[in-house]
Formats: sequence, structure tokens, C-alpha cells
Amino acid sequence: MLIDIIAGARPNFMKIAPIIRALEARAVAGGPLRYRLVHTGQHYDARLSGAFFEQLGIPAPDVNLEVGSGTQAEQTAAIMVGYERLLLDAPSRLCLVVGDVTSTMACAIAAQKLGVPVAHVEGGIRSGDWTMPEEINRMVTDSITNWFFTTSDFANANLRRAGVDEERIFFVGNTMIDTLLAHLDRLQPPGFWNELGLQAGEYLVMTLHRPANVDQAATLERMLAAIAAGARGLPVLFPVHPRTAKVIAATLGTQALSSFQPASRHSAPRTVTEAVTAAQYLPDFPNILMVEPQPYLEFNYLVKHAKAVITDSGGITEETTVLGVPCLTLRDTTERPETVSIGTNALIGTDPAKLGPALDRLFAGDWPRGGIPPLWDGRTGERIVAALEGVVAR
Repeated sequence: MLIDIIAGARPNFMKIAPIIRALEARAVAGGPLRYRLVHTGQHYDARLSGAFFEQLGIPAPDVNLEVGSGTQAEQTAAIMVGYERLLLDAPSRLCLVVGDVTSTMACAIAAQKLGVPVAHVEGGIRSGDWTMPEEINRMVTDSITNWFFTTSDFANANLRRAGVDEERIFFVGNTMIDTLLAHLDRLQPPGFWNELGLQAGEYLVMTLHRPANVDQAATLERMLAAIAAGARGLPVLFPVHPRTAKVIAATLGTQALSSFQPASRHSAPRTVTEAVTAAQYLPDFPNILMVEPQPYLEFNYLVKHAKAVITDSGGITEETTVLGVPCLTLRDTTERPETVSIGTNALIGTDPAKLGPALDRLFAGDWPRGGIPPLWDGRTGERIVAALEGVVAR
């Protein structure tokens, strides 16, 4: 019984690794499922994708659609055409999609139109913010999903309100956390750790890529200024997303950011050891240190040992919750409310003026210790595969 596992962007890679590991373990024990790993090529740069496959032990994809970059519509169309062609040539019994990227939605649509049922890992997640492309992807995917694998009671409740029958919902936990816990002992400092004299608890980590925060140069500059001032002289490690790098290079007089741009998908793959390690200071904010996007083991080493993380990413709020690291989220909504109600995350909003008071609370020690949500225990992949064996055989 062949199932397709769809991966298209970096967050997907962390989510599929535990499922693949559990499928392979079950296959050795005589389990009935076989899988075909389909990489859509939505994130095609080896610096951003290749290192994740290498470090997380994910096998080379069986199929790479190589769709590359483009607008939302262009990527969606290219993925649907490529995946439809694959299914027409070699059908599978089920399409397993994860997360909320364009590949998730596009492959779900293509599969259902050919009568291939869909299972969605992280089904039911909602932010309520329709300005986020990811929210549209979630809503469309869940509207045509057969089986839902959920991370929290919040997600379960969202699906029930949408009229999803209970027997189609499997509360399994969080595969992102499976990956984190499996690799905790392997986390390693990036090459610039000693070069910059970094010490645990004596720096912040920041990631920014949401359009509301980075697309307007004036907004981004105000955000950076507030972070630089509120950090009280501590270094702020800033792995620069390619989207953000373009704005910084164009508006803040920084020329060396060309090394942070995505290479062609036809470029030779780069190993982890070949990743750029040099840090670059922002001229107007000397405690903000820009570095290239980091591989998984290096990035989470930085997060684990940081005083706090400032981000507009959803997935990072899950990792900081499990690691017990304070997290300041520069968004007005979150699709992962458990990281706020249970974990160490706080929604600060997109107004840079709110950053100062939040950082004051952090430095004053007035930050919740947080806890770990139910079933975020490292065994989610096993629970998903056990459920899949039942539904695929029906």
C-alpha cells in the first residue's frame, strides 16, 4: 500500500522526518505501508533545503517536481500540474500533506480531483487572519481532507466547529517536537559561535519574514531599531530570510547581503560544512548581527541557549515552548495558541512601540516559565503511522 508524503518547504522537512522514521521502522516489522517522498521544489535552494535533509536523516526524494520560485498562483499551478502527472503515471493510495505551505494545498487539490484521499498533518490549525497565505492554504486543505492529524485541543475544536466527524480526527501531537527531541543531543554551535564570543543566555535570536514586518522598509527599520535598543547591548543573532535580505540590501545601505540570496535550484548542493559562517553588523544597529539562514542543528542550538527569541514564525514558537525559552512573537494572531496559553510565547503585535515594554519584562525576569502541551512527547510519528495503517486499509 503506497502513500505519498509531500514536502515542499523547510518547515515540511522537520515535520516529515519522524513520519518517515516510523514508517521505516514499521516496514522492518512487517507493516503494510510503503511511501514515496515527493519534493515539490517549492524551496529549492540547497543552502535552505539540502542541509535539512542531510542533518535530519531524510532520504533523497523519490520524485522532485522542481517547481522553483514564482507568484502564489504560479507555484500552485506548477505543483498541481506536476503532481497530477505523477499520480496519472503511478497512482498512490493516499496523499499525506503536512503544515500549511503552498505545496500542502496544491497537492491536496490535485489528489482529491483524481480520487486519491488526503491526510493532513497539523489539520485544524487556524489563526483567523486571512491576510496570511498560510491561513488560506490551511482552510482550503482542510475543506477537502479525509483524515486529520492534530497537534492540540485548539485544532480539534476548530475542526469540530467546522462539522468534521470525530472519527476523522486523530489527536496525535506534534511532529516538529518529535524532530526536536530526537536531535537535542546533536545540536551544535554554528561556526561563528567562538568567533563572536557568544555565551549561553547572553544573546537574543531574531527571525523576521512576514510581509507585514519586512516588506515596507520604514516598518522594518523601526522594528530593528526597537529590537536593538531593547536588547540592552546584548548581541541579537539575525539569520536573514531571503525576503528580508532584499529589503535590507535595498534600503539600509548593506551590500554584502548578496550571499544570503537563494541560489538557482540547478546549483550544486552545499553540505553543512560549506555554509557561510561570517556575521555582518547592520551599520545603524551594531548589536544586530546578520548571518545566513542556519541549518537545523545550528539554528536550534542558538535557540536553546538564547536569553529569548524574537520572531514572526509560528513553528519557532513551538520549539521555544518545549525548550523553555522566552519567545516574543511579532504578530497580532497565532495559529498556535497553545504556545501562549501553555508555553513560553507572548504575542507582542506588529507595533514596534510594544517591543520595549515586552523586553523590559523579559530583563526583569517577569516571564512565564510555561509548560509542554499534551502529546508533545516525541512519539507523534508513531501514532500517525499506526492510524494510517488503519485508514489506508479501509
